[in-house]
Amino acid sequence: MQIGATSATTARTGGAQSKASLEKAAQQFEAIFLRQMMGAMRSASLAEGISDSSATDQFRDMADARTADSMAGRGTLGIAEMLMHQFGARTGASTPASPTDKAE
Repeated sequence: MQIGATSATTARTGGAQSKASLEKAAQQFEAIFLRQMMGAMRSASLAEGISDSSATDQFRDMADARTADSMAGRGTLGIAEMLMHQFGARTGASTPASPTDKAE
């Protein structure tokens, strides 16, 4: 019985680590998507501003990256949540523990 309990605990710990790494990857993907989207929106400007320079562009890109990371962390678009739902089912990371695991 001890071996079964140990393997169940290991499976739960591995599942939690797998879920955490999947969640982190999903949030990073959402952040990259948001950065790309914000960059495309910025490049669509029709005229140059008075303060446009390479330094201004660099700081704007850094601010956009921080904004994208923050938005992804809050799940603004829900892309990370959708990825967790889709890939969590395949890896078993989002499946709840079975009643037999709780009894052990």
